[in-house]
Amino acid sequence: MIVLKAAQEKFLGALQSVAGIVERRHTLPILANVLIRKNGPDIEFTTSDLEIQVRTSAELGGDSQEFATTVGARKLIDILRALPADQTVTLSATQSKLTLQGGKSRFTLQTLPAEDFPLVQEAADFGPAFSVPQKTLRALVAQVHFAMAVHDIRYYLNGILFVAEGKSLTLVATDGHRLALAQANLETEIPKQEVILPRKTVLELQRLLKDEDTPIEMRFAANQAKFSFGGMEFVSKLVEGKFPDYNRVIPKNHKNKVTLGRAPLLASLQRAAILTSEKFKGIRVNIEPGLLRVASSNAEQEEATEELEIDYGGDTIEIGFNVTYLIDALTNMQQDMVTIELQDTNSSALMTVPEQSGFKYVVMPMRI
Repeated sequence: MIVLKAAQEKFLGALQSVAGIVERRHTLPILANVLIRKNGPDIEFTTSDLEIQVRTSAELGGDSQEFATTVGARKLIDILRALPADQTVTLSATQSKLTLQGGKSRFTLQTLPAEDFPLVQEAADFGPAFSVPQKTLRALVAQVHFAMAVHDIRYYLNGILFVAEGKSLTLVATDGHRLALAQANLETEIPKQEVILPRKTVLELQRLLKDEDTPIEMRFAANQAKFSFGGMEFVSKLVEGKFPDYNRVIPKNHKNKVTLGRAPLLASLQRAAILTSEKFKGIRVNIEPGLLRVASSNAEQEEATEELEIDYGGDTIEIGFNVTYLIDALTNMQQDMVTIELQDTNSSALMTVPEQSGFKYVVMPMRI
């Protein structure tokens, strides 16, 4: 039976869209496979790691009878990548093997039965669906993802909090030293729903979302989130636990405020970071009327100083920061200007963007 007959790039594109979650090593060998299900002219590709499941369907020719099997996802992708992009490839099935042909190349691959593939059981209690343009969600994730914790014992920090309430969608990430928050408006009003998406899910969504206006539909259940966009369906387990009260962390009424160019500030911080030590990424920031000074030093007694002229008439403040936290935030912003609000040496700083009221970044000071 001919499972599919299509251009290499079309077949490869469909496979790559679902293969991001496939681990190379797994306790269950079948999880290294992609489930291929043929139903009439359409062909469905599904992958899973027991926590996340990604599915897409495409029209890729071949016979129209029903058929299902699983085959090594990475191996199939590696073979397709090695074939010319404009070549027509044929995938045919005989007994427990699949044969991939393209030009004078022929590969016979071992399969595992489709019925053994562990599909994620979808939740029965999904809340109301709502949607935003893909590029909106992509921008929100980009503005907060870097503040997620990595392998933190407080497992609820290893992900992003999604809060949909009324007509707004808020994304929050924190690792305990910094916090990033971004907001967007929704078309319809919905009851409050709060979920924590795991880190792997966030990074996979980031990879799949396109910079376009086509909508992404979201639905949240008690232990699951479901995203539908561009012919794809993405189901993920949620992180259980109570996310910290982010509203208490965001400083209010800091009396010292300066707005300056994002690019010059970022360049100064990147240069100063060169002379910080690998373990201790601390820099000193001095702010005084008309001037912002950044200084760093290391164990070899080397020093770097950067100065920026600023429009500022507030208090003179010296404050220490982990330079990586500042660089991360500035790198992930697209805007030209950034506003920094400070209270004193010991209070956390608030970073915002003049033209986007929905973005806030809080960074704790460090002793230097």
